[in-house]
Amino acid sequence: MDYKDYYKILGVDKKAPQAEIKKAYRALAKKYHPDKNKGDKEAEEKFKDVSEAYEVLGDEEKRKQYDQLGANWRQFQQGGAGGQYYGGQPGGGFRGYQGDFSDIFGSGGGGSGFSDFFEQFFGGGSRGGFGGHRPAKGQDYQADMEISLQEAYAGTSRLLNVNEQQLRITTKPGVSDGQVLRIKGKGAPAPGGGTAGDLYINVRVLPDPHFERSGDDLTTTLPVDMYTAILGGEAQVPTMSGLVRLKIPAGTQNGKTLRLRGKGMPHYGHASQHGDLYVKIEVKLPTSLSAEERDLLERLRELSKARAF
Repeated sequence: MDYKDYYKILGVDKKAPQAEIKKAYRALAKKYHPDKNKGDKEAEEKFKDVSEAYEVLGDEEKRKQYDQLGANWRQFQQGGAGGQYYGGQPGGGFRGYQGDFSDIFGSGGGGSGFSDFFEQFFGGGSRGGFGGHRPAKGQDYQADMEISLQEAYAGTSRLLNVNEQQLRITTKPGVSDGQVLRIKGKGAPAPGGGTAGDLYINVRVLPDPHFERSGDDLTTTLPVDMYTAILGGEAQVPTMSGLVRLKIPAGTQNGKTLRLRGKGMPHYGHASQHGDLYVKIEVKLPTSLSAEERDLLERLRELSKARAF
């Protein structure tokens, strides 16, 4: 049985902060999620590996114990899976690892659904790991939750029916498309009195007709008449929090982008901080002119030609 390098699986350094580990997990889980890779067994295995790695490294205490395990891998392997020999002394090191992991796909079997390495060294199944035999954890459930961009901006809630349970799921402001929310203990009951499984909510933020999102920044298009673009002025811009006035500099070209600081999406978990809103100017030319307007424009063209010389 080979040692599993969870840091390598997530592509992070062993000294990486928890925030970096979480970011790496989210990116990989989104990339290899079964919903995006239907029928792809390789992607499914990678998704399982990523989930297993995050179960350990995403928790500071479990990560600490895993780091200690890495330095004493051979000694523990020689001493067996019962925790009788570890770190060079009987009964040393992990005396009873209190893990409660489960297969994110819900294997329905008696074991944890993770790798042999995980089950031997972190508990689960008949092998028992560091803590000896423990009842298996219940199967995990998954559900999708669709929300609008405006709801993602402000935070929202939904009533979901999951396995005959009605649950109110609440999202914080700034939640992202593809983000996974974990609700502990709301999965299947465990056989033999073990810990219930968890519920994983896959958040789907629907496309918005007015805004495009990139991280916490937003982009929108603002139609501006020819005269305002040439002479300068002000225009009202729709934002996620209402209309604001934007100064249009004289001589603004079609396609120019102006920035409104702090008018983007809130940072998840820090609702007082926001990204920016980028406003792309779309100069609208008149499609019909009166005889007087046409005459004035002809005169302007002649003046422009004369100035060029």
